[in-house]
Amino acid sequence: MGGDEGIPVTVPAAFDFAQRFDDTYLLLVGLPEEIERAVSVCAKRYPNVGPDRYTILPATEVVTMDDPVEIALRRKKDSSMRVAAQAVKDGLADACISAGNTGAWMAISRYVLKTLFGIDRPAIASALPNQKGGATTMLDLGANVDCTPEHLLQFAIMGTALAQAGDPSHAPSVGLLNIGEEVIKGNDIVKQAGELLRQSSLNFYGNVEGNDIFKGTVDVVVCDGFVGNVALKSAEGVARMMSVMVREEFGRNGLTKLLGLIAWPVLSRFRRRVDNRQYNGAALLGLRGVVIKSHGSADTFAFGCALERAREAVSTGLLKRTAEAIAQLTQSQVEAVSSTQVGEPE
Repeated sequence: MGGDEGIPVTVPAAFDFAQRFDDTYLLLVGLPEEIERAVSVCAKRYPNVGPDRYTILPATEVVTMDDPVEIALRRKKDSSMRVAAQAVKDGLADACISAGNTGAWMAISRYVLKTLFGIDRPAIASALPNQKGGATTMLDLGANVDCTPEHLLQFAIMGTALAQAGDPSHAPSVGLLNIGEEVIKGNDIVKQAGELLRQSSLNFYGNVEGNDIFKGTVDVVVCDGFVGNVALKSAEGVARMMSVMVREEFGRNGLTKLLGLIAWPVLSRFRRRVDNRQYNGAALLGLRGVVIKSHGSADTFAFGCALERAREAVSTGLLKRTAEAIAQLTQSQVEAVSSTQVGEPE
């Protein structure tokens, strides 16, 4: 029900996704009458997605983009967000996706699903394209403005698990976003987080700067939610600006149009690389269930990408790998403390 466009985007995207992945079953959560109207249109366009491939899960309330978290959490107890999160908790769904109010989605998901053992706060994580042709996993992107060093360590653990989605045997490198590479740089929280990361069993690269995100210097970049959200929105703005500039520049006159036509294959690849829609779908890591947040301005293609993120998280066992990584790190920390205590004079 959420997002700038709502059902005209989410339902067609879900049907298109189900047609591409025939092992998918849809739970369409929200106001039944509105969903049914969209479904009747989609049924003609996607004949392979029949009534046996979806269920409309009714909700009587909708969380708006203007609703404070308190209203969404405590007063709208039958909202589409609440019903969707509950479906994951009850085992009716493997994952849930929303393009609605981010703060409300995080609060409701955390309240309904709870956090994994060893995780204090969930974090929003997503992949950003880098110049190596791959993507850099970055978190937190806005869930936690104020973080402790321990929180940043937990983000690194969860980011590592997410980056291992394609290859569980791979040990992703982790960078701590800072104002410089030197150990002495940064505020006290970042310095202390660096010490914790160096002492951990993670593949810690060290401090990285903003340009390293897109250079692909490391696989995972960790920061607090304030810094991460600013970086994300700045990157999206630059990508849109570059796309518009390319389109306008090659449309000025006949000569530039001709040059644009010759260069079109290269320009097309470039636009696809900087198209942030294909990276839509941020995981809310640290919860006892797979929860994905889509950008509110997502179109059908972008929302479909968010659905793919959810499917990938489920099929690669993201929750299990995250829990195992936390348990392993916790055990290594206990052993490290025990080893330092052995042999100490009484």
